[in-house]
Amino acid sequence: MSNAVSGLPLGRGLLCLIVAGVAWGTAGAAGSLVYRTSDMGPVALSFWRCAIGFVLLLAVRLARSRTAVAEPLRRRALRAVVTGVGLAVFQTAYFAAVQITGLAVGTVVTLGAGPVLIALGARLALGERLGRGGVAAVAGALVGLAVLGLGGGGTAVRPWGVLLALVSAAGYSVMTLLTRKWGRDGGADAAGTSVWAFAVTSVCLLPFALAEGLVPHTAEPARLAGLLVYIATVPTALAYALYFAGAAVVRSATVSVIMLLEPVGASVLAIVLLGEHLTTPTLLGTLLMLGSVTGLAVAETRGARRGEPVPA
Repeated sequence: MSNAVSGLPLGRGLLCLIVAGVAWGTAGAAGSLVYRTSDMGPVALSFWRCAIGFVLLLAVRLARSRTAVAEPLRRRALRAVVTGVGLAVFQTAYFAAVQITGLAVGTVVTLGAGPVLIALGARLALGERLGRGGVAAVAGALVGLAVLGLGGGGTAVRPWGVLLALVSAAGYSVMTLLTRKWGRDGGADAAGTSVWAFAVTSVCLLPFALAEGLVPHTAEPARLAGLLVYIATVPTALAYALYFAGAAVVRSATVSVIMLLEPVGASVLAIVLLGEHLTTPTLLGTLLMLGSVTGLAVAETRGARRGEPVPA
């Protein structure tokens, strides 16, 4: 089950993505606590998340410099800039969509359009095929996401917000497809991509964060600092490092569906930590999405055992 290009076993790549998706799901709950603790805005939070994450990843990178993958400087710079810009578009457009059309609609459109765009892009640009089982799994995941996000009712759909959500999904899709392509081409330095992509993203977000208010007001500075460090460490530095490593060896459409574990984890934490009630749509949507993720992971590993690499 080892990927012939990068050397990372496929099973480990799937595990990296699953852990990353679950870790991403904790960011929403932690962000909600940040908003309750201070007047920090979403763009400023995203900036600090990326800036602190960059410092953490750079420290790890310097400590493990001997294990770095040899890669031409020009290619590394291109990977970092393209990935960083894609990440900035993904996050900024998503936060703007949520502000205009609401959390439920913004999340459903962004995360729902992502797997569709990635599946089409992977088929046209990378020659990756899902098969009937994969198509069924993607469809089940999208239905589960819609039930999870819209099941509560009371949502407002605004065209400009939906357009921004589609822009966010496009940024995420480009980032995922390019990560997969570079991983297939060989010699990709996933750790280096994570570090310098966050540097580029931080630079892109800085002017918007300054306009919004970079330094928040809070009566609990220690708690706010702890929350920011957690957000920058677990759902950012750790999660994105695992994401870039896993996305390089797993089919792009599978990656996009596994990442739908994020809203599942967010829903669970909202019930456990934030006191929200467990509803039938939440339970049904969670089960549908978990079933789809499991089905795609099983199909991915079975294909690898049968010696069916992604067609070039």
